[in-house]
Amino acid sequence: MLAFVARSFVQKLITLFFVSVISFAVIHLAPGEPSQVDPLNPKFTKEVVERFRQQFHLDKPLHQQYLLFYRDLLSGKSVSWKDGRPVLGKIFERFMNSLPLFLVGTLITWTLSFPVGIQAAIRRGGVYDRTTTFMAYLLISIPGFFFAYVLIIFVVNTFHVPVIGMRTFGLSGAGFAVRAMDRVWHLVIPSILGATAGIAVLSRYVRNQMLEVEGQDYVRTARAKGLPEDQVHYKHALRNALLPFVTMFGLILPGLIGGSVIIESIFSWPGIGRMAYEAILARDYPLIITVNFISAILVLIGTFLSDLLYMVVDPRIKL
Repeated sequence: MLAFVARSFVQKLITLFFVSVISFAVIHLAPGEPSQVDPLNPKFTKEVVERFRQQFHLDKPLHQQYLLFYRDLLSGKSVSWKDGRPVLGKIFERFMNSLPLFLVGTLITWTLSFPVGIQAAIRRGGVYDRTTTFMAYLLISIPGFFFAYVLIIFVVNTFHVPVIGMRTFGLSGAGFAVRAMDRVWHLVIPSILGATAGIAVLSRYVRNQMLEVEGQDYVRTARAKGLPEDQVHYKHALRNALLPFVTMFGLILPGLIGGSVIIESIFSWPGIGRMAYEAILARDYPLIITVNFISAILVLIGTFLSDLLYMVVDPRIKL
């Protein structure tokens, strides 16, 4: 066990190093010089450009820029070109805003997808199966931004409450309970919206995987022995159907950054995905590279967790 963890950790570190090198090179190979932040600004003179290049080591070779950038990043000295704020502090602030949205949306998706998909597989061809299939394809087909605006109009016209932003303007002097409920209310609508497409897609995967496992010989043997149907479905079939979803579960962590850009933009939610999108538009290289680096870390952590969960789900797997 310890040998597996150590070997996997070393492999992840090597992968992270190559990802950091490639992402750094790709960002700097983009058209235009990094120092061309605002060439139309009359205050952006040649002297200012040169001072800017020296301050952020842009006058040095690319490999030295790489070493100096990650030195400043790991020591907390890397700052955003847009506003001069520390990159890690800025990302952490937006990360904490996106975390509740991500956790609630993921919880809703995985909590509802499995019961819906399992029951659709058990009742294959029935009314329930056809209804859930129709609803799944409907939710997949509707564009997220269109569904968001429809949901906003419905909630505002029906309940007459604001849904934009993280909190209602003017409640700063209210009590803790009122502010907490207001925060929860603002969190529910975008979380449900973010979970709809995930439920539709994941429930289809669960249904198809269950149908595939239900046709295996060991499931038919368990049923032939006279075991209760619930035991056949949930003990013999479901556990073996979970293997592909262990991999999917490990890959949901990067969705914390890139999976909610549209939702955060529509609902004016100051999250990390929206910040990354704005950084790309502003050519804020330190912020872009750091967000990409953190995304790579999340992917590697997710794959490592998947490896560990495989042992729990399938005892046949040997380290």
